[in-house]
Amino acid sequence: MDKVFIEALEIECVIGIYDWERTIKQPIVLDIEMAFDNRIPAASDDIAHTLDYKAVSKRLIQFVSESSFGLVETLAERCCDIILEEFKVSHVSLKLSKIGAVRGAKAVGVKIERSRADA
Repeated sequence: MDKVFIEALEIECVIGIYDWERTIKQPIVLDIEMAFDNRIPAASDDIAHTLDYKAVSKRLIQFVSESSFGLVETLAERCCDIILEEFKVSHVSLKLSKIGAVRGAKAVGVKIERSRADA
């Protein structure tokens, strides 16, 4: 299966379990791979037949920037739900990095893979 990807999408949001984290916005970075059959858009050369990565990015920016989760695990799951349901992707791999959360580490976070039940 072909993949459409979005790499290093940085978004500011409220994320974390500590009191001080609930009062500030912190950067997270999303790396996303979405399974999509690119043969139809390649044959037609028509953007209407593509998985519009700009639309996916804008939707995730809107959702994440307005979110306020305690756990990166929860935020990652919700992002995958949006991609699978709203963009009719059959499978998604998502890496969510919380930048600067641990001293000495560039980032920490989670990597998950999810598929639509009806795919």
